Amino acid sequence: MSLTMVNIGEQKIIKEIRAKESVKRHLQNLGFITGERIEVISENNSGLILMIKGSKIALNKGMANKIIVQ
Repeated sequence: MSLTMVNIGEQKIIKEIRAKESVKRHLQNLGFITGERIEVISENNSGLILMIKGSKIALNKGMANKIIVQ
């Protein structure tokens, strides 16, 4: 399931990132690492606000769709 399908307030574990290496590296530098716990804080038409490693990060839906969670 991609991150865009997660409901607000739910916590999930990152399973994989399906993107080009440069995009994958960028997301990993932001803390999006396989096995890391992530929570969807809020959502709007353009993207998601996420809590990861104690930090809030905003991602557009296109980028969030590349993150697969379980």
